[in-house]
Amino acid sequence: MAPDRFRIDAAGLLCGADYIPSPNCDERPDGETISLVVIHAISLPPGEFGGSGIVELFTNTLDPGRHPYYRDIWQLRVSAHFLVQRDGRIVQFVPCDKRAWHAGVSQWRERERCNDFSVGIELEGCDGRPFADAQYKSLARLVDALATRYPGIEIAGHSDIAPGRKTDPGPCFDWTRLQALRTA
Repeated sequence: MAPDRFRIDAAGLLCGADYIPSPNCDERPDGETISLVVIHAISLPPGEFGGSGIVELFTNTLDPGRHPYYRDIWQLRVSAHFLVQRDGRIVQFVPCDKRAWHAGVSQWRERERCNDFSVGIELEGCDGRPFADAQYKSLARLVDALATRYPGIEIAGHSDIAPGRKTDPGPCFDWTRLQALRTA
């Protein structure tokens, strides 16, 4: 995706991103505005990159017989707005103006139900391994596009909104690097 195309359109879609609709979303509560970006990390199977497992999980097509780990998660109904793959490519699953099911039980600044007011971004990765250069570059541009479309938006990790329950994006995620790459 070219840097000049990182723009969220009126429908809540990132211009130029691959769009694979997830059924795991619904309408945000009336009057709710987007004020938070939540950074996650996911790999399926755990610790493996480049497969189709994440897309299949978010589209309810994960085959429980393909990997032992999938037997425990194939019935989950979860999604995120975006996935930033290891090579920096971005896939969008849910328009930003809809509520993706990414945060679970969560709280930010004394507000519960973070799905109501947040955009979820999954990074293909895991807690114990560094993220790729291309991911940081794409993530920074995506966050800038979100900040342009939704002024005043804050950024937190999944671990920040669900402490004790979630650890991602994990200790290998470089928050300072993300901030240094941002232009907005």
